[in-house]
Amino acid sequence: MDSSRQDKVRKFEEFVDKRLKPDLIHAINQRDKVFEQQKIFADLRRNIESLEKNSVTSLRTLVNIGSEVYLQAEVPDTQRIFVDVGFGFHVEFTWSEALNYIEKREEKITRQIEEYTQLIASIKAQIKLVCEGIRELLQLPAEKSVPERIF
Repeated sequence: MDSSRQDKVRKFEEFVDKRLKPDLIHAINQRDKVFEQQKIFADLRRNIESLEKNSVTSLRTLVNIGSEVYLQAEVPDTQRIFVDVGFGFHVEFTWSEALNYIEKREEKITRQIEEYTQLIASIKAQIKLVCEGIRELLQLPAEKSVPERIF
């Protein structure tokens, strides 16, 4: 194989390894963080709905104060709750206000998950395209279609 072809192959491989793969890993990690947020809000919504359904006005619970150390706590009035809205801020809501806020956040989170999923698919397609270009430069036969691994 001539030198210019080897140089092109090396540049394509470098582009995949130094740009596309890190971008893919970053996008997957970001989507995983959004999935975690989705779970937190779903759990909070279920808890509020359970409090409403059972007409709970006070409760006793264990609160994690850090390093898996728990403290027993008593909540004398459950009608108002504090919700972490980001950046270290907590807002006091009634149950219905909290459920409205959670609904809006869940919609936003769903959109973010869709955007990250599209980005991941796009990066995977770019990697596949570059790998196909490398294959053509090396004049290798086309590979049979293999089911892709899903991240």
